[in-house]
Amino acid sequence: MINQPPPLLGWDVAAYPPLLEALECAGAGWYADELHRLGRLAGGAQAQGWAVDADTNPPVLRTHDRAGHRIDEVDYHPAYHQLMTMIIDAGLTGGPWTAGFAPDDAAPGAAHAARAAGFFVWCHTELGHGCPASMTHAVIPALRAAPELASQWEPGLVSRVYDPTLTPPATKPGLTAGMAMTEKQGGSDVRANTTAAQPTADDMWRLTGHKWFCSAPMSDVFLVLARAPGGLTCFLLPRVLPDGTRNAVRIQRLKDKLGNRANASSEVEFADALAWRLGDEGRGISTIIEMVVATRVDCVIGAALTTRHAVAHAVHHVQHREAFGHRLVEQPAMTNVVADLAAEAEAMTAVAVRLAAAFGRAQAGDERERLFARLAVPVSKYWTTKRSVAAVAEALECLGGNGYVEESGLPRLYREAPLYSIWEGAGNVQVLDVLRAVVRTPDAVDIFLEEVGLAAGGDARLDAAVAELRRELHDDAQLEYRARRVSGLMAAVLQGSLLVRHAPAAVADAWCATRLDGGHDLFGTLPEGSDTSVLLDRATPARL
Repeated sequence: MINQPPPLLGWDVAAYPPLLEALECAGAGWYADELHRLGRLAGGAQAQGWAVDADTNPPVLRTHDRAGHRIDEVDYHPAYHQLMTMIIDAGLTGGPWTAGFAPDDAAPGAAHAARAAGFFVWCHTELGHGCPASMTHAVIPALRAAPELASQWEPGLVSRVYDPTLTPPATKPGLTAGMAMTEKQGGSDVRANTTAAQPTADDMWRLTGHKWFCSAPMSDVFLVLARAPGGLTCFLLPRVLPDGTRNAVRIQRLKDKLGNRANASSEVEFADALAWRLGDEGRGISTIIEMVVATRVDCVIGAALTTRHAVAHAVHHVQHREAFGHRLVEQPAMTNVVADLAAEAEAMTAVAVRLAAAFGRAQAGDERERLFARLAVPVSKYWTTKRSVAAVAEALECLGGNGYVEESGLPRLYREAPLYSIWEGAGNVQVLDVLRAVVRTPDAVDIFLEEVGLAAGGDARLDAAVAELRRELHDDAQLEYRARRVSGLMAAVLQGSLLVRHAPAAVADAWCATRLDGGHDLFGTLPEGSDTSVLLDRATPARL
């Protein structure tokens, strides 16, 4: 076909230098072979076909069977189950929590960095199935608050077997997890939750109430926040009880969402549903917080991979399409745009893997990394998820009218991008969490500044931005009003520090020139003299 780029199929998604370099920095270079295996599968026609089928054939709710019995089941397209089988088989749910996923001598946090890279690569297929995979991975640290329950549930949750049947958990070779926290009257303010929990005589609890969002309702087990006599408490609620009967979880409807269509999100009613208490009564938020941290890290990974995927499409298109007598990539205005987008994707990728490594090290008991993550996770979740929406829109525009057509794949990415800024707390929730940490955990501020200070002297623009950040953090006047500015600056200097330390000079220079030195919000504003060839070479999809 004349002047039409070929489909972006048959490429190794893992052959992306910024990702491989971040993996090495995290001490997880040993994962590269497996990452390339996943990358070739994710960029292949079969997996991309599953992605399209899962997205265009969304799940369907069946509340009753043909005889009128209440069943509350969700039917998924077979392609969804194929994707779930692959992501679980690859260890991208339970792998980092098990022996054998990483070498015995792997650096602390490296297993979680490797899993983040694998998640980044595989979810270039379709992001909806990444939601239950993320929650299944994230549930483990919260579950360990109750060692007896962990001993029963953890083996199934870290298994590499996907079993979607609604059967007793003890009989299944593998399990998945979801969560149900949000209620319609409170939203992100979970302290306003009214779902009630009453103890039973056999050490279980009966939960009654409505949840406005319950993700992946066909999961085997859920973390649920409910109000016990002693206050807001975390519970472990099974979908099927040990005796094989269905728990009293009534799926009211599935949400008709902007994107993330392959994944079912639901409203549910608990009608005396049975659950086990997880953690201390009245300490529900502190119990579930580790799961929230893990899923927020996955939001950053999701924003990074969505941006990278969109940029890959844009670069591929402009390298093959001609206009006005030249390939688009040779047109200076377009060169500036795609190179600038490439810099954005690199910065997101670097911070996503760094956060995953910090989470893993914190889980291993590293207090410094825990304090670093306390600030770095919410600031990065806030900033990268906002930037991703704009980046995907710009990448779509690089394809012109072709980008607005479903067959290009860009509309699906565009619908997906806003999810990550909303899931696990929208922008203001994140920046208020940042302020809470700044006020209550000054050691976290010191460690964050130490981290970005590791690049001191590497770029004058970064040094100036760090100095500005210090002034902002020490100015208490109207701090909440300035919350977004402060959080955005923190995110920008963290990304800049990582690029100055670890990326090629051309990448760090291009990024600092626009994000730290000019305050440009639009893409395509790299200054004259920027070495765009390096950025474009690193962003070019590696065809097989």
